[in-house]
Amino acid sequence: MLRLWVLILVLCNSAYFAWSQGWLLDYGFGPTQQREPQRLAQQINPQVIQILSAQEAEQLRVSPKVQGAQACLQAGLFDEAQASALSRVLETTLAPGAWGFESVTTPQRWIVYMGKYANVAELDKKRAQLASLKLTFEPLTNAMLAPGLSLGGFATQADATAALEVLARRGVRTARVLLEQPSVSAYQLRLPEVDEAMQRQLAPLRSALAGKVLGPC
Repeated sequence: MLRLWVLILVLCNSAYFAWSQGWLLDYGFGPTQQREPQRLAQQINPQVIQILSAQEAEQLRVSPKVQGAQACLQAGLFDEAQASALSRVLETTLAPGAWGFESVTTPQRWIVYMGKYANVAELDKKRAQLASLKLTFEPLTNAMLAPGLSLGGFATQADATAALEVLARRGVRTARVLLEQPSVSAYQLRLPEVDEAMQRQLAPLRSALAGKVLGPC
C-alpha cells in the first residue's frame, strides 16, 4: 500500500513539473503566459539609462552645480547692512533681473533656560543632575546665554511656560522661561535662473556672501 502512495506522489509531481514548464501546452494544458511585447516597443532610448550608486544620487540631488540647464539658487539670511553691501556687488556683476532679495521674518524662539553658570565645571554638574532625572537638553543658539542649558525651544511664551510647569513636577527648580531669539526681519538672496555662464560670474560674490552658501532653492 505504501509503495502505491509513493508511486502516486511521484506521478503527481512529474505531472506538475511538466505543466509548469509548458511541456503540455500542445495538449491544452499549461500556465498562462504573460507576454507584452508592446511594452518593449514603447521604451525610449533604453541604452542611455545609467544606474547610479547611492552616493552619486545624493551628490546629484544636493549639488548646486548647473549642467547646461537653468537652476534656482539662493543664500541667506542677511541683515539690512549685509544685503545692501551684497546688492552693490551684484549690480556690477549680474544683469538686472537676474537676482533679487526676498524679505523673510524669522519667528520668535522661547526656551526653558538654566544658567548662566560661572564656569564649565558648574555647567557639567548641572548636566549630570539633569541626566539623573532622565531629562535631555539642547545647545543654545544665542551665544550670549552661554554657558547655560536649554531644556527645549518653543514658538510662544505660553508653550514654554507650560513646559516649565511639567519640568518643575519632575524636579527642575532653577529653570526659567527666556526669549532666546526675537522675531527678526532679514533678507534672502534668490537667483531664479542660473546657467553655466552665470555660474562663472558668481565667483566674485563669494567674499560678499558674508559666509553664506549658495544652494538650491
